[in-house]
Amino acid sequence: MNILVQPGQTLWSISQTFGIPLNLIADSNPNVIPTQLQVGQNLRIPGYRVLAHRIQPGDTFWSISNRYQTPMDVIRLMNPWTIPTQLMIGSTLYVPVRLTERIVQTRKAYDYSSLQQDLQRLRQAYPFIRQESIGQSVLGSSIDEIQIGRGAQMVHANSSFHANEWITTPIMIQFLNDYLLTLTNQTPIRGLSMNPFYTRRTLSLVPMVNPDGVNLVLNGPPNIEPYRSQVIEMNQGNLTFNNWKANIRGVDLNNQFPAGWEIEKERKEQSPGPRDYPGEAPLTEPESIAMAELTNRRNFSRVNAFHTQGEVIYWGFRNQEPPEAAAIVKEYARVSGYKPVQTVDSYAGYKDWFIQEWNRPGYTVELGTGVNPLPLSQFDEIYEESLGIFLANLYM
Repeated sequence: MNILVQPGQTLWSISQTFGIPLNLIADSNPNVIPTQLQVGQNLRIPGYRVLAHRIQPGDTFWSISNRYQTPMDVIRLMNPWTIPTQLMIGSTLYVPVRLTERIVQTRKAYDYSSLQQDLQRLRQAYPFIRQESIGQSVLGSSIDEIQIGRGAQMVHANSSFHANEWITTPIMIQFLNDYLLTLTNQTPIRGLSMNPFYTRRTLSLVPMVNPDGVNLVLNGPPNIEPYRSQVIEMNQGNLTFNNWKANIRGVDLNNQFPAGWEIEKERKEQSPGPRDYPGEAPLTEPESIAMAELTNRRNFSRVNAFHTQGEVIYWGFRNQEPPEAAAIVKEYARVSGYKPVQTVDSYAGYKDWFIQEWNRPGYTVELGTGVNPLPLSQFDEIYEESLGIFLANLYM
């Protein structure tokens, strides 16, 4: 929501009027110098939407304020040229309404288009979100990173490395919406106030590492050659792609990292296909390259890769994980009910590479149980289990 600065206003007074923390207003307007506000200057206010109310007989500022549960000062601020005692029947009054519920509904088949539409809605409502394209998929879809917070310590989470594990993306976006809601409304999640974490941590999210693969599973083969013909051939002529984990070129993106890649190359699939082909060399695919370059640019203190299925948390790699990794995974297990597994005979994954290169905590979280892609009937249960891990990622 946008407003125009009125005489005598400061960021602090605007924060008090709207009941939004000052740091969220400042971060929603990064180019505004607080000590140099100008009358008539445009400001973005997070956590509100604007409704157009047509004045009816008997309407007053007081009755409209009660109807929409919006303070009269806020309504006056949005309608500076309206005289409260002279409301004209049939005229329009713009009423800011605080967002108190989720504005995106993610419990659905969630493809790349769904993600982009929801990110746009969230950015409009919560402009302190920062979004950056970190690269493009094979078919040219932007792979986006979302950042929230102003803390020096940056923690990272990603989802949908594997195409038929796409449910991890709407789970992440639902958490993002809930986190934004609690920040602007200053309400807790599971008894925890989120605002201190906003100043203490910067949260980095890559919600869909493999957009081409997700679209393939949900929407079928693309109408782009040679990729359409190639994926159908790799899938043995089957037009149902539920078993597809790889990117559109048939490379398993979570077998692409230089952390024991040679081991995986020897024992995994030797040609492109729906799953388990690590490629001809590490980091050949634009999606895995984008994740590697992002990780090299940032100073992540911890990474979390969300996959399905198994209700386990993998947290070790060749005994190179730091001592604090054990305490963190113990808390993840407590809040989720998932089983921590330190050592597993697997290599070349994103969290393996992160642990190897940075000697910092890295986790692969396997959400839910069953056969991928997991059904939406598990969505609510998975969300409640993963919510504790998302929160622990902020407070640990």
